[in-house]
Amino acid sequence: MIKGMTGYGTAGVNTNKIKGVVEIKTQNHRYFDTVFYLPLGFSSLENKIKNAINAKIKRGRVTFSFKITERSTQAIDLNKAAVKKYLSYAKQLKKEFSLTSELSVADLIKLPGVVEAKDTLVTPPQVATSLEKGLDTALKSLITMRAREGKSLAKDINVILQGMLRQVRIIQMRSKALLKKNKKLMNMDEFLSYQKGIDISEELTRLKHYIEEFKLLLKSTVSVGKKLDFVAQEMQRETNTIGSKVQDRIISNAVITIKSKIEKLREQAQNIE
Repeated sequence: MIKGMTGYGTAGVNTNKIKGVVEIKTQNHRYFDTVFYLPLGFSSLENKIKNAINAKIKRGRVTFSFKITERSTQAIDLNKAAVKKYLSYAKQLKKEFSLTSELSVADLIKLPGVVEAKDTLVTPPQVATSLEKGLDTALKSLITMRAREGKSLAKDINVILQGMLRQVRIIQMRSKALLKKNKKLMNMDEFLSYQKGIDISEELTRLKHYIEEFKLLLKSTVSVGKKLDFVAQEMQRETNTIGSKVQDRIISNAVITIKSKIEKLREQAQNIE
């Protein structure tokens, strides 16, 4: 069954170093395109992540993000040089202004530049395995969502195709009626010329074939969005030929209706992987 191109998936990433969140979303796009939002220093993983996504998704704009939400430990640096300077200044102030209070350890720690907490350095290899599992989980959720969209699109498209077949039958019946009517009004040479001029049997056969081809593609398990758009173009071409060959109000109305439905098919094809 076809898949849509709109989806979203998320998963947690947990190691003994960090906790994080993977998010992946997809939107309509003619080709496969990726956008990454990764922590500083993680760009080396882009190609591996892209290949893993492309193995499951063939079409659409993909936005992938990985955020580190928590780090297990922090490195604490004590700037002893700053402590010595603060104590030296305190001693000078105490002497110069006859101060009696003492500078406590608690007071020192609060002073700017004395204690600095640094985030623990985390490298891509340290989280690669957990990140891969998170990506896989998020992808499964996203693909399920795209499959649900595909199911809805297929249902809508089948209704459109059935409507097209009804219009094709109207054209066939009207074409036969026109031939029957004009055969009585024309001599043999005139009628043969007229019959040849409005012969749309080949165009109708091809149009019905493309409708059936569209139905078959809707059942495909691979990416068919571009194929569907191509088939819709061929439908348009055959319909235009029918409209140009037969100048009749009933057939013209049917042609206009079919063109409208083809346009809807092409719009829907833009939503299909």
